[in-house]
Amino acid sequence: MKKILLTFSLLAVAFIGLHAQEENKWKGKFEQLDYLLPTPNDVRSGSGAPGAKYWQQRADYAIDAEIDEPGNTLQGKETITYYNNSPDALKFLWLQLDQNVNKKGNEDFGYAYGNMADSVSSLKMQHLTRTIKFEAGYTIKSVTDKSGKSLPTVVNNTMMRVDLPVTIKSGESYTFLIEWSYPITDRSMFLLSREGFEHFPADNNNIYLIAHWFPRMCVYDDIEGWQNKQFQRLGEFALEFGNYKVNITVPSDHVVAATGSLQNTEHVLSSKEFDRLEKAKTSFDKPVFVITEDEARGKEKSKATTKKTWRFEADNVRDFAFASSRKFIWDVQAVKLPTNTVMCMSFYPKEGLPTWPLESTKAIKNAIEVYSKYTFDYPYPVAISVNTANLGMEFPMISFNGGRPVNGKMTDAALDGMVTTIIHEVGHNYFPMIVSSDERQWMWMDEGMNTFLHTRTQAERYPQFHHTTPKDIVPYMKGDKNIMRPIMTTSDNESLFAFGNNFYEKPTVALTILRETIIGPELFDRAFKEYANRWMYKHPKPADFFRTMEDLTAVDLDWFWRGWFYSTDNVDVSVDEVQWYKMKSDIIEPEKKTVKTKAGDLSSSTSNGNGGSFNDGPKAFTLTNTPDEYYGQYSSRIDEGAVRKNLEGKNIYQIKFKNIGGLVTPLVIEWTYKDGSKEIETLPAEVWRLNENEVTRIFVKDKEAVNIILDPNLELADIEMSNNSYPRKKTESKFDELKK
Repeated sequence: MKKILLTFSLLAVAFIGLHAQEENKWKGKFEQLDYLLPTPNDVRSGSGAPGAKYWQQRADYAIDAEIDEPGNTLQGKETITYYNNSPDALKFLWLQLDQNVNKKGNEDFGYAYGNMADSVSSLKMQHLTRTIKFEAGYTIKSVTDKSGKSLPTVVNNTMMRVDLPVTIKSGESYTFLIEWSYPITDRSMFLLSREGFEHFPADNNNIYLIAHWFPRMCVYDDIEGWQNKQFQRLGEFALEFGNYKVNITVPSDHVVAATGSLQNTEHVLSSKEFDRLEKAKTSFDKPVFVITEDEARGKEKSKATTKKTWRFEADNVRDFAFASSRKFIWDVQAVKLPTNTVMCMSFYPKEGLPTWPLESTKAIKNAIEVYSKYTFDYPYPVAISVNTANLGMEFPMISFNGGRPVNGKMTDAALDGMVTTIIHEVGHNYFPMIVSSDERQWMWMDEGMNTFLHTRTQAERYPQFHHTTPKDIVPYMKGDKNIMRPIMTTSDNESLFAFGNNFYEKPTVALTILRETIIGPELFDRAFKEYANRWMYKHPKPADFFRTMEDLTAVDLDWFWRGWFYSTDNVDVSVDEVQWYKMKSDIIEPEKKTVKTKAGDLSSSTSNGNGGSFNDGPKAFTLTNTPDEYYGQYSSRIDEGAVRKNLEGKNIYQIKFKNIGGLVTPLVIEWTYKDGSKEIETLPAEVWRLNENEVTRIFVKDKEAVNIILDPNLELADIEMSNNSYPRKKTESKFDELKK
């Protein structure tokens, strides 16, 4: 017994020593993430849920704004009431001045425009040099307290600090006023413009998309304090929730679509329009036109000189946006959810015909129904899609979406793109408008999660359209790791080339693999839904998501977050060596002919490139009785005959898998047998725990295999398929067809 214990001890010491030597090479892929994540506390618990002392700030806004159509300017004044729910006393406040990003002196995003060349288009030259001059950015007319006394301010690019005459203690609030104006930019002159006006020369009218338009409070939270990173266009926003009362004055023939509920419907709509909107509240089967094509065309022909004020209110939202134009056709349909009825609305010019009345409101309906199933019922009264050119941008209850017919027609690909954009931007109501992550810091938390759910919506409601699958990320993940960044990268530190792949597609693929292959849909969906409900109207961080998913599934996923989110590793697993065995008593001299396989299978006569094929026949092994000393002090013995009987006629395959890409992964293996039948089995990623570079596993099969394929359905995002088969393929097969 002592000898046996000593032997095990020596083996353990040897293994620990070997592991220590190899640890750096393996990069600790199965180490826990604890040291990379914030320590749980009373604000954010170790389970991933908000803690007992969770807090966040609040900001309420009362805004009066007016569009000057001839001058294309917006002017406004706002009253902000800021609530300090933090345990800290605040001596100053930070606000976002997003319009300042458009100033010529602020060219933080200039590198995105490219470089000079032998031939340069006039538009690109405008982007590079701003040859055509224009004004941009805020004019801050005043910042005062409630009594009208001026408050000291410091403007640093897209941020403004307001120094307070008194300290706002924990539990107190502070009210102050800002008056401002800015020129509304022509969207066609800006790359990546998310707001502004679109001009239509044919009828000399504009569609105004008013967003990022008023000075807004920055987030102050328990992780970063003030989130006052500069706005550089790609990195979006961290915003506080609050209640809004907004009065919007526009030409009297304009129609306004906005965040919130319209409060003076009878004042701004004609009696005919009012009646139609009322009818739409019970129209669950199809949209009702509040403003028809003919009516919109009529408004285009003349410009009103009088004005109207539209009044909106929105509760518990983190932002406010609106669109205004006399060109709008307006259709509305009611959608009944288990806990709420939502008015789904589309606003579009005649240039969107005939596609928009057929597809836009339907896409809104599909989005909120599918998203509600996987998260929570859409809680707001309206969900709006506004058509514009070359854009997809989201705000609470309203989104601006591109996609228009050409000569009245759209290709299938263009229609796919349009519908996908609407679903995606409407879906952003969930992430980050309600589950309110910090987009500037962790863009994947809104774009990645939202793309994952818009992919679910496409799969369930638009199966005819392409939706993201793991194979779609393969070209990106095969790229140069020297310039590649992990998903856990702030949004402004990623190149335009990689931006969509790293923050949209890669998180979507990761979550798809987690759902479909690692956890399973039932466990995953319950955990994802819990995360969404835990963090409704709150500010989650990555650790809160990671911990919630493990809390609800009882699956240790630290290896998964480490590989997919913190590294640039990729999946590339090679079926490196296959050995076929049979008990010696079962060996029969093989026939001298090639085993026939079905069309589409790999030829079993093809060499695997590492020394053999199934045609070489099995290797014989002798099953011996176990010596008594192997049992130590146990008096019972294994039934030798039962072991031998259970292995009679069996085929035993020993397979060595090599991890070339570095990203540990489950192993999905398809077996093709001599009789033409197939079998798929999955080994969990934990098979790599003791050796992250290679692993050997033994399989016992009743039938003889003629072909083995790893990742047959391309669900693992393996970047190199040519090393996934045994024997190695020479001819095109189902494998190649799937890859295409």
